[in-house]
Amino acid sequence: MRRILFSVSLQLMAMAGFCQQTAIVPRPMDVKAGEGRFVLNAATVLVVRNAVDNDAASFFTNYLSSYFSLTLKRARAASSNFIEFTTAQTLVPGKEGAYAMTVNPKGVTVIGQTASGTFYGMQTLLQLLPVEKKSPPYPISSVEISDAPRFSYRGMHLDVSRHFFPVSFLKKYIDFLALHKLNTFHWHLTEDQGWRIEIKKYPRLTSVGGWRNGTIIGRYPGTGSDNRKYGGFYTQAQIREVVAYAKRRFIDVIPEIEMPGHGGAAIAAYEWLSCFPNQPTVIPPNMISPTSVNQQARGRIKLVQETWGVFDDVFCAGNDSTFLFLQNVIDEVITLFPSKYFHVGGDECPKTHWKKCPRCQQRMKDHGLKDEHELQSYFIQRIEKYLNSKGKTLIGWDEILEGGLAPKAVVMSWRGEEGGIAAAKQNHDVIMTPGNPVYFDHTQSLNEDSVTIGGYNPLEKVYAYEPVPKELSSEESIHILGAQANLWTEYIKNSKKVEYMIFPRMAALSEILWSSKASRNWAEFETNLRTQFKRYDLWKVNYSKAYFDVSTIVVPAPDQHGVIWRVSKKSNEGALKIGDEISFDTYDSNSYDYRITNSSTSGQYQAAWINITKRIPGKKADRSGIEYRYLSKPVSQQFHFNKATGKRITLTNEPSRNYPGDGAFTLVNGVQNSKGLGRSREFLGWTGDDLEAIIDLGSSESISESIVHSLSSGGSWIYPPRYAEVFTSSDGQKFISVGRNELFEKNTNGSNGTIKVSFAPVTTRYVKIIVKNLGTIPDDRPGAGNKPWLFVDEIEIN
Repeated sequence: MRRILFSVSLQLMAMAGFCQQTAIVPRPMDVKAGEGRFVLNAATVLVVRNAVDNDAASFFTNYLSSYFSLTLKRARAASSNFIEFTTAQTLVPGKEGAYAMTVNPKGVTVIGQTASGTFYGMQTLLQLLPVEKKSPPYPISSVEISDAPRFSYRGMHLDVSRHFFPVSFLKKYIDFLALHKLNTFHWHLTEDQGWRIEIKKYPRLTSVGGWRNGTIIGRYPGTGSDNRKYGGFYTQAQIREVVAYAKRRFIDVIPEIEMPGHGGAAIAAYEWLSCFPNQPTVIPPNMISPTSVNQQARGRIKLVQETWGVFDDVFCAGNDSTFLFLQNVIDEVITLFPSKYFHVGGDECPKTHWKKCPRCQQRMKDHGLKDEHELQSYFIQRIEKYLNSKGKTLIGWDEILEGGLAPKAVVMSWRGEEGGIAAAKQNHDVIMTPGNPVYFDHTQSLNEDSVTIGGYNPLEKVYAYEPVPKELSSEESIHILGAQANLWTEYIKNSKKVEYMIFPRMAALSEILWSSKASRNWAEFETNLRTQFKRYDLWKVNYSKAYFDVSTIVVPAPDQHGVIWRVSKKSNEGALKIGDEISFDTYDSNSYDYRITNSSTSGQYQAAWINITKRIPGKKADRSGIEYRYLSKPVSQQFHFNKATGKRITLTNEPSRNYPGDGAFTLVNGVQNSKGLGRSREFLGWTGDDLEAIIDLGSSESISESIVHSLSSGGSWIYPPRYAEVFTSSDGQKFISVGRNELFEKNTNGSNGTIKVSFAPVTTRYVKIIVKNLGTIPDDRPGAGNKPWLFVDEIEIN
């Protein structure tokens, strides 16, 4: 028994050692290291017996030519010094993408269960090649690999409507997916800010809807308009070219045509699609371009949107001509995309216009629809019937659950996992794509170096994601087809930033979708990541190095006196320096704690600054004699002390999973957000619910004021509180109201603001704060009729 265990242990160690040595991402299912090695050189022959394997062979030869300037001759057979790609129906019957690969001194054989399996085996072989450009020969260790993907749907999304990208980059993007064994490209083609696909029956969709007169400058609400005409579109010939290119890489391309919301660009082209065709497009005065102001003054009614957010002008659900238009659009689109799926959006559709529209109200009456949510369900189900008649399956964002789910629809769950769970329990197929953690437009670094939409999805959070929710039974779990990451491009204007936002997070995504749950190992992935970075260098992609950032978090001090600022680094590649006072010269510690308290002896609370610079060995020596050079800009944090800072806090209502901050302590950590959504880790968010918190001051204190720091960003459905109310208690059980205020005072810059509650001085130990959610968004505001978000980042007590 001991010998058997020892043998098994050696096999596991060999597998782990080989994977670490070769850095295969995503991690294969089974790896057995062999003896000896195969040497790839200029005399190596590429064996391709069947035409079905030409796509794998072409990708492989192009890679060798592009990165190593090596060209291989093809042959029908060879007995030595060969690489063979072949497809056979002998491996894991019915498993898409399964393959086996054998490397020995004579040659390399990749056998796929299907042609896609052969292609994925070829991708694994590419990862056994050098990660630096060098001349042959290239030794490859002997190995046997059997592998297959965990999920059938492994996707990436790209929004080309907010910002447009040329066909040349789309092909590069598709290659990125192929290199990570992803098999679905979700192409978001229409939006309020631009219509990007040629529809020959409706040429104004691209001649008018494809162009906007300007774009807001900076993060919403911005600092004005750039007043530059912006846009572009893809011809049908270009669409076919991209789809064919993806097919050769075994990538399914799914088109998305947004409806009934996010249709502003189409409405700008054809006003009759709106409930109110004679009502001018609303763009806030501080965001609209001078060009659009002039055009509206001269009589133009509808405009392509120039800012970000959710808008009331949606497709009219009461007008049959709307459905005829969409059916005609669908007829042209489905001839371009062979995918069985058709994405209709269905998200973020305000009901404001529908409530006022006589035709929409008549439609509801005629069909016995009790509210506008059921009207949206009618809209989606009517479109689904048409798509089904054309042999297509409808996909929609999780809002299509509201008012009743279309019978055969696939749900894409983005507002957390709840929509996906509900759909799976109704026996509908689901694709998981929750904003937290697989929205790749969210920042991956707390040391923000460019404008993003907000949120915080670092690499390790992406890797930790499990697409199958624990709330589902094994029978329900079969409806989870897989997952995808989304890249919305409000703040992504060029291809280099696309690369920066997707890499290296795409590597983590590929492993959670391909590799088995049991085999995923963060420590091993981190090791492989170092090689992956070198591979990205070889490809000359602009990947993020946020993984190496100094990271910080504020945590409670053990005695609730002040706070602890925890500073960590990912590796031992350097030291940290704090201010000009304390330096650290140890290379074996990855985390440092700095205790920060109010230093004033007068009893007046004040702010404190702390700065840290990360350095690694270099040419400049400091006092300790160790040489340093700067690696990145310093990280710093300002702390605002008050009587609540560092104290124990409990919440009655937990925040949304999408906006949990760093837990309840975020509200009393002394850090006040000054960057709006760009620093959303400092906010806790509730959708429709109130914030109710109890703060234990530790001992009786005299207090007379509480200040609640909140956020207002209507375009994102984030609204100020209705009011804040303060209660006090000596025992933490019985609370008495001491003050309430409804006045939200917005800061002079940005979207942050405060509600200040002042009251007669009272001595107390426990303080309860209730911050009341707006409840329902009013009819005249973005998101009307929906539950608003309440975002709070700090509670002060003075």
